[in-house]
Amino acid sequence: MKTSAKVALEKVARAVLQRHACPVPFHEVRTRFLGSIATPAMSVSPLPVIKGLWGGVLPSFESMDELNELLDVLVQGLWNDLTRHQKRSQPFRLTRLPPDATAANLGQFARVRREELDGFVEGIFNGQDAIDLPERAHEAVGHLGELRAMMAGISDLVARDPSAGDRNELEATFRHMRDLTRIMETEIHEAVLSCSRARRQMREARPITRPTIH
Repeated sequence: MKTSAKVALEKVARAVLQRHACPVPFHEVRTRFLGSIATPAMSVSPLPVIKGLWGGVLPSFESMDELNELLDVLVQGLWNDLTRHQKRSQPFRLTRLPPDATAANLGQFARVRREELDGFVEGIFNGQDAIDLPERAHEAVGHLGELRAMMAGISDLVARDPSAGDRNELEATFRHMRDLTRIMETEIHEAVLSCSRARRQMREARPITRPTIH
């Protein structure tokens, strides 16, 4: 999808989610969808995942047109667009955030990254407490858990002292955050690729009938 079309799709998706008071922020919706697309669980479909954004039930609609619009934007649009990240040549990118090195932006940066990682892991686990993952995906999810804890720590620090750090310290921290973002994107992409390979192998495994011995 071209950049202009992608921006337009995301703008429409944000508007639809906001119109129906979705409690999950858009940046987390993206990663939850991606995790749900990647999960080794073979029975995942978009509708239950979409219902999960509202706690398990769809919001109320004034007409069938509203329902169809929501499903068209979220399934035919956003979900289908995210499936392209199952290719090595199409790595996923996390939400771009304000680059200015301020304490407020640092707090937002850490919060958004934490929510994005929460969404991806939620999608991967598909509502289960435990799931069998391929080795590389298991490793990636472990790394993402460590990064998520770091983001939560930074977010809590800024919340306790919104003016913490001088300009030089903030700029250094922002450089580290950008480096960590690249690591997050790499680990998310490796998890998606690893799970996609595992699913393909499961689909390709053909059942065989036990031969009759005479």
